[in-house]
Amino acid sequence: MRGTQRNILTIIIALLALQLGSLVAPAYACGCGAMIPDRSERIGVDREESAVRWDGRTETIVMRFNVHGNARRAAWIMPVPSRADVALGDPALFDELDRLAEPEQRDRYYFWPRGGDWPFDVTNGDGAAAAPPGAGSGVGVVGRERLGPFDVARLTATDPEALGDWLHTNGFELPERLTGALRPYVERKWEYVAVRLAPQEQGATLYGELTPLRITFASPELVYPMRLSRLAQTPQTLGLYVLAEHRMEPRSPIGGDHPEVTFAGRIERPEGAVAGLAGARPTHLTVLEQKFPHPERIDDDHHLRTVADTPYREIEYTDRLLTIGGGIPVWLLAVGAGLLSAALFAVRVKRRRSGGDTGVRSPA
Repeated sequence: MRGTQRNILTIIIALLALQLGSLVAPAYACGCGAMIPDRSERIGVDREESAVRWDGRTETIVMRFNVHGNARRAAWIMPVPSRADVALGDPALFDELDRLAEPEQRDRYYFWPRGGDWPFDVTNGDGAAAAPPGAGSGVGVVGRERLGPFDVARLTATDPEALGDWLHTNGFELPERLTGALRPYVERKWEYVAVRLAPQEQGATLYGELTPLRITFASPELVYPMRLSRLAQTPQTLGLYVLAEHRMEPRSPIGGDHPEVTFAGRIERPEGAVAGLAGARPTHLTVLEQKFPHPERIDDDHHLRTVADTPYREIEYTDRLLTIGGGIPVWLLAVGAGLLSAALFAVRVKRRRSGGDTGVRSPA
């Protein structure tokens, strides 16, 4: 018995250690770029979400991160196909997009009672019913500025080694393997947005939801940089809100699961933060979810294309017990009616038998 208990305890400790390790595992790449902590610290990204606006000539990406770990500062790099303007994004944007794309709610009724319904409901101790189950040195500095908690540098680079040297000189510790991963962008003469993240409070750690960052650049196609995410150490999840003239979808999965469309529809009158990104004219919103169980298989950036403007909205069903009147379960009425019918039938049969027995005996 003691040996069994020791084995169980060992398994529990191992699982806890694995979970804690995942919380501070280095996120060398996440979604649309690379997240780099200091060598002695760790940072992780729970989920990256990006809202992308493309009008056929100009692309704007608004990104937000939810981070955890013990890093007091970190660097994030995003390749862009042309000169980029960087600003802070509106924190309200994603909440507004979620409201526009929220699933349709429908009720779905069932006849027979389930767990949580009378007479199978179970109460808690308080008596309440239980709840149902985003030349020269080789590097050009286009600009550098402070935006809230971000120190933003916009760079050009003619070779990845020079880019890595510049980042290192300016406080960004670049992992060696990331230098090689940047080579395809250098060969295509892309530029970079390098951002140093640091809390405004001295000594504080990076934690929770960071202020969104808004990056705008010219692009003849809607492209979402993803190639650096192949360096990620853990499975990645990407959420994209795409605002464009028509419904847009990726040309290929680029090494991940097939992208899932969770909403597609026309927004007739954009308002608030959505209008701040897309303008006040009607636009199409496409919401995409994609998982990358094996990030090392990512082999390209996302190139999105126009598809038919077929609307789509998810439906969420709420299962409810079928009732009538003041909440009387229909099953109870049906069972009651059945029992009553059975009782009446029994009485009728009994009466027939009683009436047929007159007590007169036929002669022998």
